[in-house]
Amino acid sequence: MAGARLAARLTHSPAHQLSRTAAAAAAAAAAWRRRRDSVSLPRGSFSKMACSVGCSGDRKVTRVLFCGPYFPASTIYTKEYLQSYPFIEVDEVGLEQVPDVIQNYHICVVKSRRIDSDIIAKATQMKIIMQYGVGLEGVDVNAATEHKIKVARIPGSMTGNAVSCAEMAIYLTLGVLRKQKLMDNAVNHKDLGSPTGETIFGKTVLILGFGAIGVEIAKRLKPFGVKVLATKRNWSSGSLPCDIEGLVDKKGGPEDMYELAGEADIVITCLLQTNETVGIVDSMFLSVMKKGSCLVNIARGRLLDYNAVFDHLESGHLGGLGIDVAWTEPFDPNDPILKFSNVILTPHVAGVTEYSYRTMAKVVGDVALQLHSGEPFTGIEFVN
Repeated sequence: MAGARLAARLTHSPAHQLSRTAAAAAAAAAAWRRRRDSVSLPRGSFSKMACSVGCSGDRKVTRVLFCGPYFPASTIYTKEYLQSYPFIEVDEVGLEQVPDVIQNYHICVVKSRRIDSDIIAKATQMKIIMQYGVGLEGVDVNAATEHKIKVARIPGSMTGNAVSCAEMAIYLTLGVLRKQKLMDNAVNHKDLGSPTGETIFGKTVLILGFGAIGVEIAKRLKPFGVKVLATKRNWSSGSLPCDIEGLVDKKGGPEDMYELAGEADIVITCLLQTNETVGIVDSMFLSVMKKGSCLVNIARGRLLDYNAVFDHLESGHLGGLGIDVAWTEPFDPNDPILKFSNVILTPHVAGVTEYSYRTMAKVVGDVALQLHSGEPFTGIEFVN
């Protein structure tokens, strides 16, 4: 009986599901090759299964462009997922070279490249601009719409990205509370029993932006014995990814964020970056936070006003800062904000886990296959 239960758990595990996906992809490719070889075609032709988007010599292919070398696993895993499909080509191009080659591609995965109206105007074959994740602040959506190019994100709740980001938020919160830099120094100096950190137990945590990531953070916070506050524009049940009964002790809208910040020991920012949210954590917001409270950001760097954060760290009002995203990326390792012993910085890896990146590679690969064959798109959310 125990063996049967174990087998059932393994069958439904993420790793098993991904392995089944890979097997299905290989089987589909083999089937495609059998269909291609069974049909008598004129020289240089492909069957309808591999026909619709672009041409390369005597082949018709769909081309996927990944912008820049950062987040390398996104390109690597997508290539692996599509390796059995000869009619899909995946390329990674340096950030500076994107404007020179974008006219050759049908799908663009932007990563950290700004895709403005000038670049979009050159994308004469482009069908979809998408992100390997959620944030699309680097894409001129209006320009894409004018050029009849769809823009899409991959919802984090479906891929494991939200779970991965939530785990990083907990990691940074605990690191700040337990004084990670001072612990490193103690190890290097062969000290024992210092520093004296703080528990997360008994704290009040404010989650700014209660979307998919915020929900996953709240799920992980509650077992620590904390009080959870959260802000969200719309608290209707239809706007939430799941039933949140028992996850949030106090709800508010954007207009309540100052009041809630005054109650919190820890603030975690999970907002999308928009014109309205750039610099939302400013001097006024930080000043209403409790003296000695901590700030964690796993969303976008520009949500935080750099000068305000620096000043409140220097004065001692802000008790700690844990960030996975920075104001400019890659972040300058000599930036003065890193001199503070209560600041922890990680290299934009909150969503970069084997689980989330393998799952998103499948989404991007499936989008390429669907575009090529003219099938309906799945796994993505269009914003235009």
